[in-house]
Amino acid sequence: MLLFSAALIAGLVLLVISSDKFIEHAALVAEKLEVSPIVIGVILVGLGTSAPEMVVSAIASFDHAPGIAIGNVLGSNIANIALVFGATLLFSAVPVTKDLMRKEVPLVLIITLVTGWLLHDGTLSFSDGIVLVCMFIIMMIVMLKGSKNLEEQLSSELPEDDGSPVGKSLCISLVSLVILIGSSKLLVWGAIGIASALGVSDMVIGLTIVAVGTSLPELAASISSVRKGHHDIAIGNILGSNMFNLATVLPLPALIAPGVIDQTTSGRDFYWVLGLTVALSLLIYGFAKTKNQSIPRWIAIPLLVSYAVYIFFVSTGDSV
Repeated sequence: MLLFSAALIAGLVLLVISSDKFIEHAALVAEKLEVSPIVIGVILVGLGTSAPEMVVSAIASFDHAPGIAIGNVLGSNIANIALVFGATLLFSAVPVTKDLMRKEVPLVLIITLVTGWLLHDGTLSFSDGIVLVCMFIIMMIVMLKGSKNLEEQLSSELPEDDGSPVGKSLCISLVSLVILIGSSKLLVWGAIGIASALGVSDMVIGLTIVAVGTSLPELAASISSVRKGHHDIAIGNILGSNMFNLATVLPLPALIAPGVIDQTTSGRDFYWVLGLTVALSLLIYGFAKTKNQSIPRWIAIPLLVSYAVYIFFVSTGDSV
């Protein structure tokens, strides 16, 4: 048990560090090779929000532990709204913009509802994975269509060129990728071991420990953004992460290890995702019409409490 716990913790730490370095230097390599900022920006935004979840879910699926992969996605979406956004609000009220209401909010609601429709039969099939991939393509087209100053916006997402040769950045990105895959393998091995030792399903570990661990980059990025005054980045990061989790990470277990899923997942866990997504959408719409156009700090309390309640139900095996 101690060895599995150490493996899981070490895997999480290495996962967060290596994913950040891999994305940063892969983007620098593309910049040095004069790839279009639009192409780099789109890939960077997509990978930047869900790289840890992607690799962990892929490794878990190949290791015949799709429960960790699916639980990682749903648990991360729950943690992003209730835990990450709740913790972010402790530091500052978060203003909302009309752009969020026009694109991100409708998109996250639609992809969440489509996911629920795919999961309601208690299976995650290969065809479900294809549907989600198609949703990702549609999502990207909608997000990019009609955007003003798109190249300028995406260019701002790119890391600054440190002047180092392309070979150095390429080596760092490749080493980081190897560590990213290895740490994910270590994390999944530790998670499976803990689940076996505790006599719980790997789904529970995926919904809790793994989900929180892979949500740490979002937590760090959101709090850092708010403390620096970039409030719009904080909420946009959470919405974007949840969309990419469903559209790019959930297809992995569907395509790699399709099959029957835990009924609790298509019931309790998905409804928590849906409920929190709807609640966040209503908060954005509601407070956008107020004088300050900001979600106040006191909203942090019900969000954090809701996460504690969810963890209680998962840990005790109750259903809601």
